Amino acid sequence: MLPVSRLAGPIRHLMFACALALAASAGSLALAAGQVADPLPSWNEGPRKAAILAFVRATTDPAGPDFVPPSDRIATFDQDGTLWVEKPVYTEVAFAASRVHDLAGGNPGLHVEEPFRTAIAGDEAAMGRMSYEQLKQIVLMAMTGLPVDQFRAEVARWIATSKNPVLNRPRTALAYAPMKEVLAYFRANGFRTYIVTGGGQDFVRTYSEQVYGIPPEQVVGTADAVNFGYDASGSPVLTLEPSLLLEDIFGGKPEGIHLVIGKRPQAAFGNSTGDRQMLEYARAGTGARLAMLVLHDDAVREFAYGPALGLPASEVGTFTQGLYDEAKAKGWHVISMKDDWRRVFAFEPPAR
Repeated sequence: MLPVSRLAGPIRHLMFACALALAASAGSLALAAGQVADPLPSWNEGPRKAAILAFVRATTDPAGPDFVPPSDRIATFDQDGTLWVEKPVYTEVAFAASRVHDLAGGNPGLHVEEPFRTAIAGDEAAMGRMSYEQLKQIVLMAMTGLPVDQFRAEVARWIATSKNPVLNRPRTALAYAPMKEVLAYFRANGFRTYIVTGGGQDFVRTYSEQVYGIPPEQVVGTADAVNFGYDASGSPVLTLEPSLLLEDIFGGKPEGIHLVIGKRPQAAFGNSTGDRQMLEYARAGTGARLAMLVLHDDAVREFAYGPALGLPASEVGTFTQGLYDEAKAKGWHVISMKDDWRRVFAFEPPAR
């Protein structure tokens, strides 16, 4: 047995090592606690962040009056302008314009006919000033006659390399960090998160899981008619047709929710007049409800447009003063991109 004097040094070293280990463990626990306490680190403290946290607490507390069973926890999110950038024009329109450009080689008339002439030129700013009906013409021209599998393969190839011409970043990198945190927070608390978009259902389903963690079957969008048939080898195939089964915008959003989901959402997020009816539908249910609109008022980090609150008018993602006034009157929350978000994108350092 070693003398006590010879044991003192090793004992001190052992105690010091234990203290370091305990400190490291405590730090890890504190970090974990911090993450649990603040699941929305890209949000500034304020009424909008507090409303999201309070809503999730209320609907997941089994002892509370607003408890919602997991099977009924549904949250719906518009995509363009709510989950990712929609300027200078909707991403699907940019893709469709690239397809029209390719088709124009075999159809010279497209070079002189609007809106296809502008689409062929690839002028996204000019397309962003077009009417909704003109944009729909471009999209339908690009898709008609394509087998669904071929269409999705072409979307996947295009979006893997395409960049936003103004922000000069891959389009898939331009999902909003604060909203991705909301999606993750809802899912961590038993909510199913759905995209309910005016964009094409097949288009968004191509990348929804990669970008948002939302599987294709939880995407409700504008649905194109399809025709079942057989290819040259006799294999069954679905081909896109030049007509719509569901136009998932304005009143079409609640209709799409009913047809695809079959339940009223407890929470709904949008950013434009096209989302108004979805928010009204969500708020009309009983119990705790959450309705939120993203207002693009940050010309430095993203874009500023409205025309609510005197912001520049926009054909893309129109947020009118009437919509703003309705939100305030009905207790919907208007998210200020400038004031409520510490950062807009994952690659952007948080504001200090």
